[in-house]
Amino acid sequence: MANGAETATVVDQVTEIMDPDKVSQVLEMGKELVITYGIKVITALVIFIIGKMVANWVKKLVIKVMKKADVDQMIISFTSSIAYIAMLAFVVVAALGQLGIQTTSFIAILGAAGLAIGLALQGSLANFAAGFLLIIFRPFKVGDVIEAAGVTGKVNAIHIFTTTLTTPDNKTIIVPNAKLGSDNIINYSTQATRRVDLTVGVSYDADLKEVRTILEDIVSKDSRILSDPAHQIAVSELGDNSVNFVVRLWVESADYWDVFFNTTETVKTRFDAAGIGIPFPQRDVHVYEHKAA
Repeated sequence: MANGAETATVVDQVTEIMDPDKVSQVLEMGKELVITYGIKVITALVIFIIGKMVANWVKKLVIKVMKKADVDQMIISFTSSIAYIAMLAFVVVAALGQLGIQTTSFIAILGAAGLAIGLALQGSLANFAAGFLLIIFRPFKVGDVIEAAGVTGKVNAIHIFTTTLTTPDNKTIIVPNAKLGSDNIINYSTQATRRVDLTVGVSYDADLKEVRTILEDIVSKDSRILSDPAHQIAVSELGDNSVNFVVRLWVESADYWDVFFNTTETVKTRFDAAGIGIPFPQRDVHVYEHKAA
């Protein structure tokens, strides 16, 4: 009897469910839900697909523009990826908003996370920004000899965060790009010619005409010294211990140090041969003797 009662109850429930009016109501509600949310889902998918296509297009455009500007490949890759991710994040937020999902708190969380990361990586971001600008504006390139951030050396590599230099005595110096970006940069390799500046002091009793003649002869016999621009030899100072001549010579940048050292040595040799003294600072020391009382 119990089984018969249970069966009857189930039949009644099925009959109640299959009531045409209720079925019609359920179907109508389902239809409304499908129409309402189906359109939103389809719209969100369309937004995502089209947005992703636009993000890819923006990425390719950034790569094309930066390659045309001859930007470093590392910068191109990084910048294009950042542009793509930023566009894709915007598209995802727009798609979620279309579905009715509140994105305000999501955006706020992303903003707070970005701020925290930015504060934590403040030094690294400064180096990155400086490296980005160095590669974009190219105040120097690999192979140039520069003086910056208190060091001098030949540029071996320019990275996103650091620049590697090799000093004349073959030491490797890794300089944070932020220091290079905030300091004066002297590039010794950009110009084809450089001026060698020498100061030559002679004694006050020396014949200045003879001194000038010897200096002119030294200059005229060195083929590395350029005639244009013309060199300059002149009395620059009547010093405490000497009459100082300034000797300004124009040479190819590659010959700078050879001419500097050779000319300095030749001046000393020729002056010695001519009996022209090159004075040096002297001090008179007076000793006073006190007699005991």
